[in-house]
Amino acid sequence: MGNCVICGTSADGPICSSHEQDVLFEFEGNRPQQLTAGRYYKGTVDGFADFGVFIDVGTNVTGLLHKSELDQRLESLDWNSGDTVYVQVLGVRDNGNIDLGWSIRQSEREFRGKLIQDAENTYLPDTKSEAEQSVSEQNDTDTQDEPDETPEPAPTTDGSGNAVGSATIPEHSKPPERVAIESLSERVGERVRIEGEIVGASQTSGPTVFELRDETAVVDCAAFKEAGVRAYPEVDTGDVVRLVGEVELRNNELQVETEHLDALTDEEEDTVVTRLAEALEDEARPADVDLLADDTAVEAIHDDIKDAAGAIRRAVIESRPVIVRHNASAEGYVAGAALERAVLPLVREEHARSDAQYHYFDRRPLEDGFYDMEDATKDATNMLDNRERHDEKLPLFVLVDAGSTVESSDGLDLLDIYGAPHVVIDTKYPDDNVAETAEVVVNPYLGDSGENVAAGVLGANVAAHINADVREDVSHLPAVSYWVDTPSQYVELAEGAGYDEAHVTALREAVALEAYYQSYEDKRELITDLLFEHAKRDLAEHVSEQFRTKLENELDTAEPNLSVRGANGVTFTVLDTDAYTHRFDFPSTSVLLDALHRHDITGRPGGKNVTLGLADDEIHIRSDVGVNVRDIADTARERAPEAGIVAVGTRDGKVEFLRGERDAALDAVIESVSERVN
Repeated sequence: MGNCVICGTSADGPICSSHEQDVLFEFEGNRPQQLTAGRYYKGTVDGFADFGVFIDVGTNVTGLLHKSELDQRLESLDWNSGDTVYVQVLGVRDNGNIDLGWSIRQSEREFRGKLIQDAENTYLPDTKSEAEQSVSEQNDTDTQDEPDETPEPAPTTDGSGNAVGSATIPEHSKPPERVAIESLSERVGERVRIEGEIVGASQTSGPTVFELRDETAVVDCAAFKEAGVRAYPEVDTGDVVRLVGEVELRNNELQVETEHLDALTDEEEDTVVTRLAEALEDEARPADVDLLADDTAVEAIHDDIKDAAGAIRRAVIESRPVIVRHNASAEGYVAGAALERAVLPLVREEHARSDAQYHYFDRRPLEDGFYDMEDATKDATNMLDNRERHDEKLPLFVLVDAGSTVESSDGLDLLDIYGAPHVVIDTKYPDDNVAETAEVVVNPYLGDSGENVAAGVLGANVAAHINADVREDVSHLPAVSYWVDTPSQYVELAEGAGYDEAHVTALREAVALEAYYQSYEDKRELITDLLFEHAKRDLAEHVSEQFRTKLENELDTAEPNLSVRGANGVTFTVLDTDAYTHRFDFPSTSVLLDALHRHDITGRPGGKNVTLGLADDEIHIRSDVGVNVRDIADTARERAPEAGIVAVGTRDGKVEFLRGERDAALDAVIESVSERVN
């Protein structure tokens, strides 16, 4: 038995099961079966193949990091043979093959400690395994009669691991002048004093690394007590401190080697807090820029757009992770990608760490377009784990093309209970009071009119206010968001950026296809290549061709099986989506019904047209007149009280019902829609 090197609890060895994934392991065994699944190991790049990277994690022990496990495309991976990398062992197969997983931590100091694992034991780097200890003791016995050669005494160290005594450390007559973190690149090798807030702390196998933010930037500061032991345990995240140390360049990243670190109190603390708050307010305030184009519906919520941009900028400056949760549709992806384009450069500017963009920004799709309890529970579990393990601040959640309807209320309430801030950017007709806990709500229906505003319009405009440097990069995205009737000002905006109508269409279709296949987990680089890389126009054309082929095949299947019926002057086109679609391949029901409603097969010029997608327990509604399914469900329940009818969404959403009441539910919905339309 022993004690966990991180939390100190009793453990069967130097690490407890709760913290096994927080430390780095160096493998000194010689067989794959000696590895432990779930642990993170130091490795060396052995070679590349079309399907992944071979990594040596020990002598004659090599595993495969398959390209599907990477967080980027294989060809964009900045690794060379012989590079030191960090991977997770997912499992060892019966034949000895090792499956490896990606590690977002790609430097030793990002782990909270390091342990050695040999064939039988796990131990600290500065200790020996039992077998080695036995040999060492025997050697000591064999040499105990030899003449004693007294070594020079080791230097005495202070609490930060610095040698003390006039012979080793020169006396400084006074502390150095305070400097701004943004100036440290010009002060490498100098002894400096910086003041600010601790925004993160992590324990490595060597020093403790504090992330310190002042009014200009963030820098890592390494403080050493002894290997793997927390330095300055009295200093924690959120403390306002004064730090003295020497500026160094480690692996091309700035770092301050800490000499003294003191938490400030009273007037000294208030002075720094005030300075940080004033600087934060100034820096977080978005630039006073115009909207991307003249649009009266968007102009009515221009102040909300500025407020949303300011909230996101503030999160970046505060070293608070930004999590964008967007609808897994073409429109949602376009809006989410616009925000990503604006935020990532700010993260890179704010943090000296080269991998900060993976720690402080993430974009995750919402499969159903709602932020429900399943999504919120996953997010809450992840953010609480990161707070416990890595001392991270709770993230700012930005809900895009989602968050305005009652389906998201439970998820938003869960975030609110934990005090996790959130912003809602949505084009759906809102339910009353759903987003009332949000810091900012951007929704055109809260202005003069919400008609004909796409999610990409809002996302691109918020992005331009977050970071004016990306204005030209995102100017074509509003046009990509519209399937039909694109406002002329956005068509002109795209053309001015070099995107003609054909290419805009290809982008829209390509993103829609990839949105379907990435509905569970987004991969950043592919969407970036599609939307922002002019040089990769062929990529969009290739993917959009697949979109058209798959959609046309599905339309060919659906068209002969449509049923048409009229009621009170309204034409209803009904497709049995359970019987006449390929349910587990693209296109999704939503994309197919949108296409059906747009196509001539359902269009009756001059009439009132409604398209219904009928499944065993739900009816999707698409209409020319913006039917609100909340109202439809209310009256349909009166007509079919045994059907268990409930609404999901607002305008052009769906109603759900009991499977045994399918026919009654369909009749009730058709009668209710025709009554409402007329």
